[in-house]
Amino acid sequence: MGRKPLVFFHKQELQYKASPGKPDAVYARKLQEVLGGQYGEITVAMQYSFQAWNAHIPGKYRDLLFGIAAEEMGHVEMLATMIAQLLEKAPLGITDDAVQSDPAIAAVIGGTDLQHAIVAGAGARPVDSMGNPWQGSYVTASGNLLADFTANANAEMQGRLQVARLYHMTDDHGVRDLLSFLLARDTMHQNQWMAAARELQEEKLEQFPVPSNFPQKKEATEVSYQYLNFSDGKAASEGSWASGPTPDGKGEFTYHEGTTTSAPLPPATHPDARFYGTTEIPNTVEKMAGTVQDKLNRE
Repeated sequence: MGRKPLVFFHKQELQYKASPGKPDAVYARKLQEVLGGQYGEITVAMQYSFQAWNAHIPGKYRDLLFGIAAEEMGHVEMLATMIAQLLEKAPLGITDDAVQSDPAIAAVIGGTDLQHAIVAGAGARPVDSMGNPWQGSYVTASGNLLADFTANANAEMQGRLQVARLYHMTDDHGVRDLLSFLLARDTMHQNQWMAAARELQEEKLEQFPVPSNFPQKKEATEVSYQYLNFSDGKAASEGSWASGPTPDGKGEFTYHEGTTTSAPLPPATHPDARFYGTTEIPNTVEKMAGTVQDKLNRE
């Protein structure tokens, strides 16, 4: 009999070692940011997965998304493992006698995450460093690969920034060893997504501006390449975005102080009286209007 296909398969080994030198509940809380924060490993794992599932083109780009999504799930596991080990033998409170009698107060003062102990039993959680739950709204998966690959490069940049900052918040050799690996993979992934975005354009599958298959003649083209300065700072006029050819090769930048268009403000709106908003119409009149609408069953 042939082997049955597996949708997901977990192998009980890590992509890279994740063992701290000593317990540290405070640092475990900090590390939660790159696990469950907006630019953490859960986000990129889900982002690349949904981009792959939403991809409309077979071949190398979808394969790339599936492959890196799987790698990022491995990073989720490494960080969760590291956090659990940092918490494993960490004290429940701090040793100062003034607060040691109340472990909850001690934990707050010590900077630890109370729910690491109370909810997760000395384990990692799908939250950021402030305890905010991970959200699916962090995920960008538009179906347009140039837009998505550009978003992916930004996610890797933001993630690498945070890991680099965390690197300097500990002197634990084991933690730094893991972070050095994650930094290296973020370097690869930044370059990879930029290369993929460039290749999409070279192959004429996508172009700037995104979406490139929307006819630009439907735009208000007179403002398509105008830099409108809405600040009293003057230095922005010195940038390449204020004059010269545009990156999409389809226009020339121009610079203007303030807007080049204007329109009168429309009058205040008057929604259905049963929204009970305050208007200049007397309240008794609004009430009567609502009563009439109810009688007419105008929902």
